[in-house]
Amino acid sequence: MEKLKKIMLPIMSAVVVVSTLISSQASAATTTFKDVQANHWAKSAIESAVSKGYFKGYGNGLFKPNASVTRAEFASLISRVAKDMTLPEDVQTESFKDLNGHWSKAEVDRAVTLGFINTKDYPNGFKPSTPITREEMAKWLSSGLVASSAEYKTAFAETKGTLLPVKESFKPGIEQDKIPYLALAMGTNLMNGFPDGSFGMDKTTTRAESSAILLRLENVLKKEAVTFDDLNELRMMGTKKTNLELVSSLTTGKTSIADISGKRKTFRNGSGSLVFHRLIGINTSEPKKKDSIYTSLFMTEFGKNDYKNSGLLLVFKEITIYPKKQGFDIGDYKTGVTDMTGGMTITNKLNEKYGYEVIPVLEPENFFAKYKNGVKVWVVDYLKIKGFYGQFNMDDGSYAVISNNN
Repeated sequence: MEKLKKIMLPIMSAVVVVSTLISSQASAATTTFKDVQANHWAKSAIESAVSKGYFKGYGNGLFKPNASVTRAEFASLISRVAKDMTLPEDVQTESFKDLNGHWSKAEVDRAVTLGFINTKDYPNGFKPSTPITREEMAKWLSSGLVASSAEYKTAFAETKGTLLPVKESFKPGIEQDKIPYLALAMGTNLMNGFPDGSFGMDKTTTRAESSAILLRLENVLKKEAVTFDDLNELRMMGTKKTNLELVSSLTTGKTSIADISGKRKTFRNGSGSLVFHRLIGINTSEPKKKDSIYTSLFMTEFGKNDYKNSGLLLVFKEITIYPKKQGFDIGDYKTGVTDMTGGMTITNKLNEKYGYEVIPVLEPENFFAKYKNGVKVWVVDYLKIKGFYGQFNMDDGSYAVISNNN
């Protein structure tokens, strides 16, 4: 009998090991779907989101990665991701009447209570089966962050006047009260623009894309706003009207670009004037400095390589030019501005992708003739990082300085 025990123990141990392996493999199989191929870009995100219990597949072994996500579904998803967020004790959830008896009611109510969803945004009902737009998604995500942290609330306020690196910022433009929601979503990398340069505010989001966003949200909820470099840059652009100190060794010192933003500069030749808005630096020469979130907006890959290690900082300025002289031409602009408020025309054609205006190389006189009441354009300057000094002087006596303190 004792001999039989010695024989059986290894066999039983082996059975336990095999059973454990089979169980693990079966568990892994539950996150593998027939319609998510091995080379699918979101395969890892989908399987992770499902294994964490955020997403569920369909009973026939399908995930339907390209299917749109509804308001009810996304509200439920973020409610699950934010499972560790504490519900405020003094808040009573005002349910949407059209959710009575709906499968998502409890999770939508929780998302409302946590601050992700504002019931005032849906005065005619939640309409749970409506596919959620990317604009809605950005607003929900950002609202949840603001509700979760005082620092995110500050970041939200500081990005009201920022510039978003997407084509909608220029055409047709983004309403100012919407900008902070998109800024928080982009600055924390929860959501990004598309290759065509757009954010796609009216587009819907697929289940595959939502899987990736959910995993990012899980990570962002664990971090403070100040830990996100891109968000810090968007905050700086909103408050200081420049990102200079983040992307280079140049500084405005005790002065500020914000002090001259919105101010007028009359051309010394009397041909017109300009109003200065903001200045964006693109890092091509300092490896220890931040790569700007605006790089794709103004620089091609060829351009970045062309200026790599050049010792130059490329600065892009947004100004509005007001022609006064009849037949105003590029020469009037160039000779009328002798300080840092002006700049040269941008010729890499990225403006065509993003929709912002630049001073044309051909027939600039005809261009300015179309804008007798002023035209907002972007211009560029090339600043030496070492030993540089430049000054902006506005009509009201306000000024700003750019220099290298090193």
